[in-house]
Amino acid sequence: MNLKITGLNFDVTEAVKNHVAAKLERINRHAANVISVAITLSVEKLNHKAEADVHLAGKDLHVETVESDMYAAIDVLMDKLDRAVLKHKEKSNDVRATPKPAPTA
Repeated sequence: MNLKITGLNFDVTEAVKNHVAAKLERINRHAANVISVAITLSVEKLNHKAEADVHLAGKDLHVETVESDMYAAIDVLMDKLDRAVLKHKEKSNDVRATPKPAPTA
């Protein structure tokens, strides 16, 4: 998995990078087919915004959140991303698991 963290009007420190990497471990447990993740952290006045673009095998996900604290924004972002990955995983499993009814003549 390729991880890219960028900051807009925000210096990305090692502590923030480590926090993001630790939170992404949960995503890796749910979906092993993660190809790349791009995290963008930005600050606009009092709002801290976190965005994630996740490239899965066969699907791209985009999640964003705005909070008053950067660490809170990262935590909420990872929760949303976790739900989105699980939803995608359930949808892909439902399509393959549903057998077609046998035609009756």
